[in-house]
Amino acid sequence: MMKITIAEKIKSYRSKNALSLNDFGRLIGVSAQAVCKWEQEKCYPDIIFLPRLAKILECRVDDFFEGSAE
Repeated sequence: MMKITIAEKIKSYRSKNALSLNDFGRLIGVSAQAVCKWEQEKCYPDIIFLPRLAKILECRVDDFFEGSAE
C-alpha cells in the first residue's frame, strides 16, 4: 500500500487544477504562506480546515489520518 501525505494531496490537487498558492489559500480561507508550509510539511492544517480540505481534495477527512491510497 502506498503512503500519501496531506502535503502530496494538496500539491497534486493544486497542480491538477492549475491553482496558485494564493488561489488555493483563498479556497480554504488561509494565506498562501500557510499553504506553502503545508506543502513543505513544515506544519499541518488546523483541524477546523479538514472538512473543507476534504471536500476540495475530493476525499474523506479520515483519509488524512489513514494516509493510504489504493
